[in-house]
Amino acid sequence: MQTLWFILVAFMLTMYVVLDGFDLGAGAIHLFAAKTNEERRLILQAIGPVWDGNEVWLIAAGGTLFFTFPVLYASSFSGFYLPLIIVLWLLMLRGVSIELRSHIQNPVWVSFWDGVFFLGSALLAIFYGAALGNVIRGVPLDQSGTFFEALWTDFNPYSSNPGILDWYTILIGLLALAALTAHGANYIAVKTESVLNARSRRIARFAWFATIVLTVLGTIATFSVQSQISVNFFSRPWGFIFPLIALVGLMGMGYFNIRQQDLAAFFSSCAFIVGLLGSAAFGLYPNVLPAVNPASSLTIQNASGSQYGQTVGLVWWIIGMVLAIIYFVFTYRLF
Repeated sequence: MQTLWFILVAFMLTMYVVLDGFDLGAGAIHLFAAKTNEERRLILQAIGPVWDGNEVWLIAAGGTLFFTFPVLYASSFSGFYLPLIIVLWLLMLRGVSIELRSHIQNPVWVSFWDGVFFLGSALLAIFYGAALGNVIRGVPLDQSGTFFEALWTDFNPYSSNPGILDWYTILIGLLALAALTAHGANYIAVKTESVLNARSRRIARFAWFATIVLTVLGTIATFSVQSQISVNFFSRPWGFIFPLIALVGLMGMGYFNIRQQDLAAFFSSCAFIVGLLGSAAFGLYPNVLPAVNPASSLTIQNASGSQYGQTVGLVWWIIGMVLAIIYFVFTYRLF
């Protein structure tokens, strides 16, 4: 049951990154792809009907952690308190900027909220990547399952007291920004025409190049920082299907972008994100939160909730997923 919930939580987080990822990417290209107020309104209209629904996956994943892996929930929400508050503020600023920019038809007012939307989107992508980097690298957990991380210490991921930001987590943050920028640009290219479509496609191509470079560097650094990942992959070779999916998606992003097949390029960036996050989850299993000292790591066993709670939760999770799938299929077909 613990393994099943590990897979389901990983699935929910992946769905969040795939769906809300193109919203973040659209925000990251907002000031560069769109040159006029009308073009910027088109970008907001492209994500407007779905962006708030996409964020439900994040809330649902957090709620799922509460009854499946309560020790992980308690430990991570206290240890990552500072970055979680920063993420919360960035999420609020993004929502407020979308809502308020059109309330006053003044160039200064509109430009200010456009800047907030761009900054909030780009920083969220970086922080999400840095958060993934922290989980992969490991945190200074003690035997009681608690930890505290400063925003930064010595920028050394091999330190016994690492900070939230070091050269490795920043690298993964930049990879997340590049990948989600390409993802968002592909989505906007699907939803727009003419000049805005051409600019979005061009941005997607540049972001694709950056994603290739950062993926190579991030992969090398990841195997260096977290030895458990290489052990998992070479002991269970079938797991290489996840890097293969990421590789095919990465190649497809560039191939279909050049051929101006925007929808295929967008689905390729979806595949890249799924393969990348699937690789991370497979490499970490059975850890749910590795520690700097491996003996203190939280695993699917010692962070798990009760068998009864997980079994009852699975019933409600299935009901919720059926309703969510109906909602998302209807919403995306409609818009």
